[in-house]
Amino acid sequence: MSTEKDSPGDEDQLQAQRERELTDRVLASWAGTSDERLAQILNSLTEHLHAFVREVRLTEVEWTRGIEFLRAVGDVTDDKRQEFILLSDVFGVSMQTVTVANLAVGDATEATVFGPFFVDDSPRIEHGGDLSAGASGQPCWIEGTVTDTVGAPVPGARIEVWEADDDGFYDVQYDDGRLAARGHLFADEDGRYRLWGLTPTPYPIPHDGPVGALLEASGRSPMRPAHLHFMVTAAGKRSLITHIFVRGGEFTDSDAVFGVKDSLITDFVEQTHQLPTPDGRDLAGRSWSRVRFDIVLADDAP
Repeated sequence: MSTEKDSPGDEDQLQAQRERELTDRVLASWAGTSDERLAQILNSLTEHLHAFVREVRLTEVEWTRGIEFLRAVGDVTDDKRQEFILLSDVFGVSMQTVTVANLAVGDATEATVFGPFFVDDSPRIEHGGDLSAGASGQPCWIEGTVTDTVGAPVPGARIEVWEADDDGFYDVQYDDGRLAARGHLFADEDGRYRLWGLTPTPYPIPHDGPVGALLEASGRSPMRPAHLHFMVTAAGKRSLITHIFVRGGEFTDSDAVFGVKDSLITDFVEQTHQLPTPDGRDLAGRSWSRVRFDIVLADDAP
């Protein structure tokens, strides 16, 4: 007596059941996790990873290529280059984490990605000082205020500023140990600050490694729009990591790391060499620019 074979629908149901059972077994393996937050992350990560594999019907060849890609990311990562952060950046995960972590509060200045080129113990500069320290580029007068969300000044706020030179490189990307185009100062008693820097220029993220190959394969540009980095800290206020972007500049609609926000696009106003500088500085006939960036800090979470 012959037996009737399962219908295609039955086979699909059996396959789905096997896939779900595996996910459930992995979830059960985390049941002994005593840290509630870690348990939440592990369970959610498992659900999403397994759902991804099922949705795209990942092949074993593709899985192997993915593992090889991650190994290559690790191979080029060292104390000066973090390719895993770069990978997070180009997927927008870094920026999404920043967005989730910095809840909207009134008109507080929006945060954006930190970037890999911050350096501790930058030189202190006085108000009206020049952070460029010989870095190439057009001089830029930068000024503004630091206030809270009700408009009160935040005197003494520490303002870190750093940027790339006119060639698109940060000082740490050179091999000669230079310290340039970075510094910090403190808001005065009225919350004001002012300094000289450089008019920012666009530059590519490092794209000579596996992340660059991924961008090329997907037809994406490695370019970041011109920007100026800020980190602002003050007692009782939420620390702010952000940058401002040049209005009308290239790549604001295609930032490789998704860091651009409309509120951070700012006017860098070109000034001819004939116009006097705000502090009377002699620029030896060079043109310059100026920008105003008023910073609003949210209160720190209780």
